[in-house]
Amino acid sequence: MGHKFVGQNKSKGVTRMKQIRIFLPLGLLIFGVTALRPSENSTSATNAPGAQQAQPTVASAMDAEISAIEKQIVDAAEAMPEDKFNFSPENLNIPGSDYKGVRTFGVQVKHVASSNYFIWSPLTGDKLPEGLKDGNGPDNLKSKAEIIRFLKDSFALGHKAAATLTTQNMLQPPEHSKSSRLHLATFGVAHAFNHYGQMVEYLRMNGIVPPTSRGKSA
Repeated sequence: MGHKFVGQNKSKGVTRMKQIRIFLPLGLLIFGVTALRPSENSTSATNAPGAQQAQPTVASAMDAEISAIEKQIVDAAEAMPEDKFNFSPENLNIPGSDYKGVRTFGVQVKHVASSNYFIWSPLTGDKLPEGLKDGNGPDNLKSKAEIIRFLKDSFALGHKAAATLTTQNMLQPPEHSKSSRLHLATFGVAHAFNHYGQMVEYLRMNGIVPPTSRGKSA
């Protein structure tokens, strides 16, 4: 009897061990799936204020760069009085200088905007604005308000262009261009920064501290 009892216990023990071996991996699998599935609380936490932001993308990084130069250019354009939009260093007649034929401040602003359209429109497929034929912008834009509106619209196109960038297409040229999408996107920013430096000098020649330098020692 004792041997039979021991044998039965041994048999039951083996059965239990088999059940454990079957149910243990199954339990771990269920636990893993449950852990990976976002709960209501975790979803709410993600959407809560101060939650960790989404990972940056090529598009978002490029958009941030465009926003940075857009603010500086627009602020500089708005800082110049309207009666100074026709100013150029040529007006100063500085001895030994050579500013003959350089762009006026207003045309500098129109040039940035025009270039934005020429550089970024291949990324979006947008048509150029009516009257835009060269880098100096449409001739019919004369007032400060008209020129700044043209400038802001060109940067709106830049944000639209940035949104088209992906890691898959950024090194590919858009239609009717030999340059990569990434090159066009970044070149627009680099070009605008170049002319921002010139706009800053025009402001200072007229006794105006550029907005980005106000409140600083420089």
